[in-house]
Amino acid sequence: MNDVQRNDALAFSARVLGALFYFAPDSALAEPLVAAFTDGEWQTQWPYPIDNADALSSAFSAPADEPLTEAWQRLFIGPSALPSPPWGSVWLDRENVLFGDSTLALRQWMRDNQIAFDVQQNEPEDHFGTLLLLAAWLVENDRQEACDQLLAWHLLPWAQRFIAEFIEKANHPFFSALGQLTQQTLGHWQSHLLIPVADKKLYR
Repeated sequence: MNDVQRNDALAFSARVLGALFYFAPDSALAEPLVAAFTDGEWQTQWPYPIDNADALSSAFSAPADEPLTEAWQRLFIGPSALPSPPWGSVWLDRENVLFGDSTLALRQWMRDNQIAFDVQQNEPEDHFGTLLLLAAWLVENDRQEACDQLLAWHLLPWAQRFIAEFIEKANHPFFSALGQLTQQTLGHWQSHLLIPVADKKLYR
């Protein structure tokens, strides 16, 4: 891949994965993506080579006892404790809390880079899906250096641990496959980063 192709691949994959991790599967933004994955269309469009792609395609379309929307509610909303919480500070803060020091550091970095975060509710900025969507936005707006910083300093230090636990505890074929696809895609991103991923202690 040349630089333009690499940026296009990152932006596309980050936007797709970010939407699937952040928005309900029956929402206007996620529903067409869910359809593309359940009918296997994603496989010809994914910009990175993926191990066991056929097996993942089968998992995306596999029948499940739990409806997809209910699985998303269980994994991302509650009311029970989330199996693998999607906020960075839960993994990076000693007390495993929301709005921890890592969130404040991310917030300061966003201010330093004139990045506005506009949400409808009082939610931490370090949601996994939100950070993926932000990475896509940065690349699409020719802010590759800021995207590299976001990935290396604020996402990748905890993302692989989160994803590994997400896969283990998803208990739904679609979301397990989504986690595995994301795990491999993050690996491709990291292999092309020009700055090293920060070494941060994880508390979960």
